Amino acid sequence: MPSQSRARGAADPRSGPHAALRAGVVWDLLRDALERRVAAAGRESLDVLDTGGGSGSFAVPVAGLGHRVTVVDPSPDALFALERRAAEEGVAERVSGVQGDTHDLHEVAGRERYDLVLCHGVLEHVDDPAAALRAVAGALRPAGGTVSLLVAGSGGAVLSRALAGRFSEARQALTDPAGRWGEGDPVPHRFTVARLAELVAEAGLVPGEVRGVRIFTDLVPGSLVDTEPDALQALTRLEAEAAALPAFQAVAGQLHLLAGLPGEL
Repeated sequence: MPSQSRARGAADPRSGPHAALRAGVVWDLLRDALERRVAAAGRESLDVLDTGGGSGSFAVPVAGLGHRVTVVDPSPDALFALERRAAEEGVAERVSGVQGDTHDLHEVAGRERYDLVLCHGVLEHVDDPAAALRAVAGALRPAGGTVSLLVAGSGGAVLSRALAGRFSEARQALTDPAGRWGEGDPVPHRFTVARLAELVAEAGLVPGEVRGVRIFTDLVPGSLVDTEPDALQALTRLEAEAAALPAFQAVAGQLHLLAGLPGEL
């Protein structure tokens, strides 16, 4: 079974300027979602589920905001690292880790008990993204909840392969329904905004805000960001402003979408 651990690549916002830049757009939208759910629920502390949460790159900062977070991940090593990280950050009492994945999500984490579910870096690696998303939706409280989806973008793969001079692979990624560039592609599924919205609707959810992630940051040489004065700040502003524009979402390395139960968004 493919690993659903976030160790595959979602950036830890505290692990350095480049990682923070890549994850910044996600955190902006996620913080807003948390604040809205707090207001809607009438509680300062939410119950959050992080599927495929790995070592806690998102879970620990969310717990730092005062929320209770359950992380489900198939890797014992990742869960051990999660426990250590939560202890180091002083949030161990608000973070719990359980071994599992989207196939047994309700058995290990419960059904209809979470205010917000993170599903970051998971759908592109599971055998059946539609089934996985239905399981995620089933973890939301019937009274209202939000899902935060972060997935690989097919347009970003096309662009990156073309810029690397792999033109046949770029064309393959462009035409392949799963957005794969060839047999050696390690990512089983990539998504367009339209396809992701379809999956959301099929799971009984309503798609909300969308952002493109890693539009420029994976393409700009690190030496430019490290050596040019104010380059990191300028690139951060550019990434944030482009993230909401459909034209740039179409070529983003990742797509971030919020979804909710009908009437919630």
